[in-house]
Amino acid sequence: MFLKLHSENPNPRYVKMIIECLENDGVIIFPTDTIYAIGCSVNSSKALDRIARIKGTKKEKANFSFIFHDLSMLSEFTRPINNDVFKMMKRNLPGAFTFIVEANNNVPKLFKNNKKTIGIRIPDQPIITNIVRELGCPIITTSIVDEDEISGFMTDPEEINDAYKDKVDIIIDGGFGNKEESTIVDCTDNEIVILREGKGVLE
Repeated sequence: MFLKLHSENPNPRYVKMIIECLENDGVIIFPTDTIYAIGCSVNSSKALDRIARIKGTKKEKANFSFIFHDLSMLSEFTRPINNDVFKMMKRNLPGAFTFIVEANNNVPKLFKNNKKTIGIRIPDQPIITNIVRELGCPIITTSIVDEDEISGFMTDPEEINDAYKDKVDIIIDGGFGNKEESTIVDCTDNEIVILREGKGVLE
């Protein structure tokens, strides 16, 4: 299903359809403040397996991040975050960043591995953050392609639909995407280290 949503005034019926899809093990493709991404509810192991198959990997090895609607949801999945790090995150979010922080014991259960860290995203893209708010739990996400495969078609929702309509349940058209990925910032060990320069510039 291909649904066009506007950031300022999203169709409530479409939003409800997307929430119901996610609550029933659905997989969606959606806009962020960087490139388009694929994701599912944090509560759906079945959907997570599907995403891993689409990406051609195993969920234990895939590079997933969590999309939150704000920082209040973090404590359910992360260990306590240093005050200075938290203030820095607060200054820069929502924004085009993936912050790597220490995971708590809930995360390895999701991935059935010994995952010690998770990537945190709060995109500056109201379509997806509003969906996460309505859903009431984070979305687990990854880019629809690997970094070295990013090309023009990744920005065009129509072409993304042509490529993925038989693989996912809903593709959200939020307009043309960005070719640049998020800036990855490692916040473990109470230090701030930029692992990958991307669209986001730290303040």
